[in-house]
Amino acid sequence: MEYIALLLFCSVCIVLLAGYPVAFTLAGVALVFAFIGDMTGTFDHSFLQALPNRLFGIMTNTTLIAVPLFVFMGIMLERSRVAENLLDTMALMFGSMRGGLGISVIIVGMLLAASTGIVGATVVTMGLLSLPTMLRRNYHPGIATGTICASGTLGQIIPPSIILVLLGDVLSSAYQQAQLEMGIFSPDTVSVGDLFVGAIIPGLMLVGLYIAWMIIIAIFKPEQAPAIPEDERNAFKGVALYIQAVKVLVPPLLLVFSVLGSIIAGYATPTEAASVGAVGAIILAISQRQFSVQILKEVMLSTTNVTSMVFMIFIGASVFSLVFRGFGGDETVRELLTSLPGEEFGALLVVMIVIFLLGFILDFIEITFVVVPIVGPILLAMNIDPVWLGIMIAINLQTSFLTPPFGFALFYLRGVAPPEVTTMQIYKGVIPFICIQLIALGMLAYWPSLATWLPDIVYGQ
Repeated sequence: MEYIALLLFCSVCIVLLAGYPVAFTLAGVALVFAFIGDMTGTFDHSFLQALPNRLFGIMTNTTLIAVPLFVFMGIMLERSRVAENLLDTMALMFGSMRGGLGISVIIVGMLLAASTGIVGATVVTMGLLSLPTMLRRNYHPGIATGTICASGTLGQIIPPSIILVLLGDVLSSAYQQAQLEMGIFSPDTVSVGDLFVGAIIPGLMLVGLYIAWMIIIAIFKPEQAPAIPEDERNAFKGVALYIQAVKVLVPPLLLVFSVLGSIIAGYATPTEAASVGAVGAIILAISQRQFSVQILKEVMLSTTNVTSMVFMIFIGASVFSLVFRGFGGDETVRELLTSLPGEEFGALLVVMIVIFLLGFILDFIEITFVVVPIVGPILLAMNIDPVWLGIMIAINLQTSFLTPPFGFALFYLRGVAPPEVTTMQIYKGVIPFICIQLIALGMLAYWPSLATWLPDIVYGQ
């Protein structure tokens, strides 16, 4: 039976590679295996009787209400020209130094990540706005595309991030399950707020490493990251430039601080804070004169599409996980991970490699809903900190999304890049940032307190 479970997992991956929709693939392939298993006496169909309770749990999960609210917030901010205004102003502020435009792209990517939390939207937006500008100002295509891809994926780790919301919900269940299996009947909890706070230092560390790399490029290869000519920086000067910077920076920063600050201070749950963000995004769009009933309808339709996709994948993953467990797959994975040399280090290393490879063919939503519920309880039962594990997974997926030839961020940028930018230039451009990601992942693995120190201080754990 354990081989049937592994065959089920491999079959799902093959069908996904064939291009079929994820949600229906997860549920459809699992049900085919369940039917065959029931006919051959290798599967107990009573496992599927838990499905109604699973679906009811999804429908009544208040944490997941934050997903459509954060999606709405991100899409509305896309329409409010925040990114365009930020990029123009940051370019004027840093444009006098070599590599300044690249640094501006990184900073704007960080602010967009904190505002939207949607990787695809950020990469596409930055690609449309900044790539033509960087190429026109003689930036090397590889440096330009690598910077955009890397800064666009910051939405994976910088809160409020959709992946952290989903990971927080899944890890909470996995953590409670692990403690119950260990005989702890009054289990501790881990929340989305814990992951948000834990991701702040690693996220800012990544931004700092990106900027440091851009400075190194500017020093040793100045012709590949030149300064903006002075005649192009005459729009604002002196005090006028700083006034413009305040006008552009304050609204999105105020929105981000309102969302994160209310969570960190304990005034609001992530779901309540997400509602603040959604309303704040509408106010910001109105202030930018980018709001109308038609825009609201388009944003609501896009939000409904994205949210429906997320929850359909969640339902499909629930069917898959029940069938996978019915074939004894969870026990097979447990035996495999606990028998590895190096105990928790060996188990964590294998899981991280598997998640990294799966990131080539699966989006973070599928990995969160399919893989984490299987391996999470096993790893957490080894006394691995849940916040640290969640941040490690998020950065790992971020690295996977940058890695050629299948990285999702590369496909997003390829879709909006001009024809003169080759795919190979994009691949070469992201390699230094992949190395930076791996360095950050290694630092986080060696110093877990990078992720756990701030939550301990904030929540007094």
